[in-house]
Amino acid sequence: MDQKLDTLLRKHNLSVTAARKAVLNAVMKFPHSDADTLYKHARKISGTLSKQAVYDNLRTLAEKGIVRTIQPMGHSALFEIDHQDNHHHIVCRSCGMTTDVHCKHGAAPCLTPAESMGFVLDEAEVVFWGICPGCQTKTSRKKGR
Repeated sequence: MDQKLDTLLRKHNLSVTAARKAVLNAVMKFPHSDADTLYKHARKISGTLSKQAVYDNLRTLAEKGIVRTIQPMGHSALFEIDHQDNHHHIVCRSCGMTTDVHCKHGAAPCLTPAESMGFVLDEAEVVFWGICPGCQTKTSRKKGR
């Protein structure tokens, strides 16, 4: 795994640092996590890592296209590895759990607006909202009391 991270960073013209590898490792292990959660996990990996270093590395990794930032309305920014695939997200309105959902139509952009306004479109970002199975079960139990 270490060599894979080194190769990925070098491929994007980034220096290989312990902090960057710790942050990237945390994003890989805990996709759809916010920066504070990733900080906790990256710090366990590296031992010494400031919160600012995590934020700085997340920004750099996102700028280089290694990490994708998702910002569902009303939630903190979430991070995942950018696999350059065509997927969207489902967010639970109750607990905030976020998961990937693949586009039914495959190729990007999978949605076409009525008017492109002169833009050359290459992506559509969609967030589906609902209640996850775990929260549905909790709600059912509360109603059954």
